[in-house]
Amino acid sequence: MLLIREMKASDVEVVSKIESEAFSMPWSAKDFLEMVEADYAYYYVAELDGEIAGCCGIRNIAGEGEITNVVVAKEHRQKGIGRKLMEYMLEKTLENGMGDCTLEVRVSNQPAIRLYESLGFKGEGVRPDFYEKPKEDALIMWKR
Repeated sequence: MLLIREMKASDVEVVSKIESEAFSMPWSAKDFLEMVEADYAYYYVAELDGEIAGCCGIRNIAGEGEITNVVVAKEHRQKGIGRKLMEYMLEKTLENGMGDCTLEVRVSNQPAIRLYESLGFKGEGVRPDFYEKPKEDALIMWKR
């Protein structure tokens, strides 16, 4: 059974491990802990049968949501977990004081772009050379 809940300090080691297996420049456990403790950030995990399968996070920046992380463990991809995490997080934005939401995604990450588009995000610009390892542009997407 899938459960989406707020991330706790005790989750950050597992989440940072998932992130390190998925991204070339992952956040550390310390990075996640700072966000869990921040009063302007909202981070969630997906538990599948008691095991953390992914996470997502958003920061409230002057009333706009900046989505900073969306990651699903490799063995749990293609099961709709990323979508469920995003839907849950987006449902919470209004009660957490956020309106429009933005994120950046590698221009080559077509599966993620398709997911975000299906949730109402639209590409509105490009940040050249935003990513490293490998160097790549970021597509800036907004849900308004």
